[in-house]
Amino acid sequence: MSVAELASRLTRRSRSNFYYAFLTLPRPRREALYAVYAFCRIVDDIADVGVDGAIDPATQQAALGTWRDEVARCYEPGGTPRHPIARQLAAAVRAYKIPREALEAIIDGVAMDVDGAVFETADDLLPYCYRVASAVGLCCIEIFGYTQASARQYAVDLGTALQLTNILRDVGADARGGRVYLPRADMRAFGISADDLKRGRHDDAFVGLMRQQAARAREFYRRAETAFPRVDARSLVPARIMGAIYAALLDQVEASGFQVFGDRITVPTRRKVAIAVRCWAGARLRSAA
Repeated sequence: MSVAELASRLTRRSRSNFYYAFLTLPRPRREALYAVYAFCRIVDDIADVGVDGAIDPATQQAALGTWRDEVARCYEPGGTPRHPIARQLAAAVRAYKIPREALEAIIDGVAMDVDGAVFETADDLLPYCYRVASAVGLCCIEIFGYTQASARQYAVDLGTALQLTNILRDVGADARGGRVYLPRADMRAFGISADDLKRGRHDDAFVGLMRQQAARAREFYRRAETAFPRVDARSLVPARIMGAIYAALLDQVEASGFQVFGDRITVPTRRKVAIAVRCWAGARLRSAA
């Protein structure tokens, strides 16, 4: 199996919402996206499943340090990363000028998870969202291609919206795993504790808290839409697909009454495909007008 095939398989196996956006890209750009996403999956797994199954913060941080070294090799003249995914990432970096600081920010975000970061306010949560999601978007738009500087703000705002949506969907699973991403000040305002989330408390107070968080996510979708550069609609169609699929996911979380303590809420595959086709066709029509 080639390195590109390995990166592609990691992406498909994850059943990521991103996979449907990647399918619209020509093969060289798609393979570069697979490499970025596979990199994100691998470093994220260091926090989620540990190193060789062992959850030890010192070992996890050391593993993240190894990936910082791999990222550095991607940018060194003549540098040769050791991990096969890192070598594929290096090819993407050379081809599409992916910013080093964005890749490093992704690792920094995972390090926050390893450290067990607690977010007191919504403003405290935003840097985390930037690192684990917006920074990914800043990598992606270099591969998609764009002409307007506002595309970078679009990537930042959309990444924040996507991450806030993920946080809402995964409240139950995260709490059971010992992680709470909801701002503690918001939780206190509704009388909700971390133990309540662990126990799966679902009542009017919890629904009120979640409605507040959903409104915040929708505000970032709105900001992303405002920043979106219309002249780049065709090249940025994969980002539009991602945004539309995650907005549909947020719709489903809300429509369920925020029943996030049971089975994971997902957007059906047929709907994802329909969204991808609609976004692709819409971009083609706009560019032809």
